[in-house]
Amino acid sequence: MIKISNDKLAVIINEKGAELQSILYKNTEYLWQADARYWGKHAPVLFPIVGELKDGEYIFKDKTYKLSRHGFARDKLFIAQQTSGTSAQFILHYDETTLAVYPFKFIFEVAFTISGTALSCSYAVKNAGIDDMYFSVGGHPAFKVPLVNDLKYTDYFLEFNNDEELNVHLLHKGLISDATEKIKLNNKIVQLQPSLFYSDAIVLKHIHSNEIKLYSDKDNHGLKFIFNDFPYFGIWAAVDAPFVCLEPWCGIADSIHHDRQLIHKEGINKLAANESWQRTWSVELF
Repeated sequence: MIKISNDKLAVIINEKGAELQSILYKNTEYLWQADARYWGKHAPVLFPIVGELKDGEYIFKDKTYKLSRHGFARDKLFIAQQTSGTSAQFILHYDETTLAVYPFKFIFEVAFTISGTALSCSYAVKNAGIDDMYFSVGGHPAFKVPLVNDLKYTDYFLEFNNDEELNVHLLHKGLISDATEKIKLNNKIVQLQPSLFYSDAIVLKHIHSNEIKLYSDKDNHGLKFIFNDFPYFGIWAAVDAPFVCLEPWCGIADSIHHDRQLIHKEGINKLAANESWQRTWSVELF
């Protein structure tokens, strides 16, 4: 485990999966603590795919490969280095086991930095091969709801900075279906309710917002989640679970009509040989 901290925040990250384990602010834990009765993870890193593949597989250059939902990075041991008291980086290199399921030579870095009451998470991908590389990246951090014990799940709200309604792309067995559903916001706000997630995640494409605030009007604890340049976004909780995941994605699950060709996958990122790519999300706590 790697710990970074300042006079306001203390953050713990596991080398396995470069996964956040704790975000502590003013003696309050903000990160979901992986109760396996609901969902036994904190904040998995999604790479080299986001979501489900059709039939659990994809095709690249006439060869079929199998990958489980969200890819393999969350189960891999990263090389970890604490770069300062307030920053750390975690690096995953391709190897024979990754090449067997994902035929690209990559270097994948996840970096965490804290400043004041904010934690930022950056994903950097480098193509170490000689051909174009295709990949997706996403975050899956889960935040405790309620943040304090004397409140209820329904005491909390999600406030979007630039949307009046959400156009949700409905999932069918983990794949993007043709069906959509609108969630009307009240002054850009939706009240958290377990029923929001009874049909799986809320999947959003190209929303106008780049900030989502999680808070209650009955308490001072909350957070602002900032995600620039992530074209897709997921919001999810396990059934009746006391958390909510705020998931910035550069990539998305296959559609029910997908031909399984990796280069045709919606939202796939293409990276030329020796080129690098980076995206960052952050969360400000209050």
